[in-house]
Amino acid sequence: MNEHPTGFDHDYLAEAATLLAHDEPFPGGAVVPPIYQTSLFTFASYAEMADTFAGKRKQPIYSRGDNPTVMEFEARVAALEGAEAARGFSSGMAAISATVLAFVGAGERIVAVRNCYGDAYRLFERLLPRLGIKVDYVDGSDPDAVAAALPGAKLLYLESPTSMMFELQDLPHLTRLAKEQGIVTTIDNSWATPVFQKPISHGVDLVLHSASKYLGGHSDTVAGVVAGSAAHIKHINEQTYSYLGGKLSPFEAWLLLRGLRTLPLRLPHHMRSGLTIAERLKAHAHVERVNHPAYSNHPGKATLAGYAGLFSFEVTDDIDIPVFVDALKYFRIGVSWGGHESLVVPAKASLEQTPGLNSMARFGVSPRTIRFNVGLESVEDLWADVAQAFEKARK
Repeated sequence: MNEHPTGFDHDYLAEAATLLAHDEPFPGGAVVPPIYQTSLFTFASYAEMADTFAGKRKQPIYSRGDNPTVMEFEARVAALEGAEAARGFSSGMAAISATVLAFVGAGERIVAVRNCYGDAYRLFERLLPRLGIKVDYVDGSDPDAVAAALPGAKLLYLESPTSMMFELQDLPHLTRLAKEQGIVTTIDNSWATPVFQKPISHGVDLVLHSASKYLGGHSDTVAGVVAGSAAHIKHINEQTYSYLGGKLSPFEAWLLLRGLRTLPLRLPHHMRSGLTIAERLKAHAHVERVNHPAYSNHPGKATLAGYAGLFSFEVTDDIDIPVFVDALKYFRIGVSWGGHESLVVPAKASLEQTPGLNSMARFGVSPRTIRFNVGLESVEDLWADVAQAFEKARK
């Protein structure tokens, strides 16, 4: 492949651009996918219904199962990830829950990386124990720790990089360890997207996304998706998808398809601005540490072809964090990320959430940690905002 202009070896941006911008003609010559805003699909005859139910012909039946607009989104994500199939969901957590419960049952065990997404952690700690499922957490950046935890596990749950602390995992190494023992591997790839990381090419079985983030890109949709082999997606469809009911709506699928068009254009802007802010924070007198994969020497960095605009940093003791956060004008205070707007999440506030089921507290995230989602605003405006907030927050 040609070298990426940022110096990365893989130009996934070029690969994605035509795939996401070019369509074969849709019905009636439409240049964008139609929204099939319908709950059900009828048949012309008894024979058509019987043959469809028997699997002899392909036709959508009911929009909790298949819907043409949703199927178009699923096909695009599968193609982006290099997967055979994908299934869309009403949220990232619906995708995670349906995937995990499809492959793990009572008396079985999951190995999950530490600093996993907070609601995934709450799923693991609150619901799964009631079903007789145990979860062990490991430092995913340490392959020896993962290898020691794997024997007897049913599923390996990865995030590279992890939430809040942005720790990396060596995906080819860990998936080899898992495959040797017949363990299914899953990864939350929301941060990198398939434009900057393709886990399936490194041996991961199933790739999860909160499509609310970069895939949608406009903070107007809540959705999720999982991609993998046709056999694995069929297993999810048969075991959990229809029964848990977390289906993706046609309109939200249409919004996601619209968002995907600009994914290869948005991500480089997020990356450049994010790196600029991270570099300046790294040199700032009131910042002790910046948690960003760009500064990691871990071998897991090799699977990344770019960096998202989400990272965290730890401020010194002489910064009043509530004052700093309130002083920001362009960084709005709010959860989620991946949209056009810049956001800030202070760990100090997040540590107050759901006592006893808080992943940040469990894994020792410092209350002096602050997460930035760097959006699409002018990077100089963003930095001026950060600088003035630091001045106001000095004790």
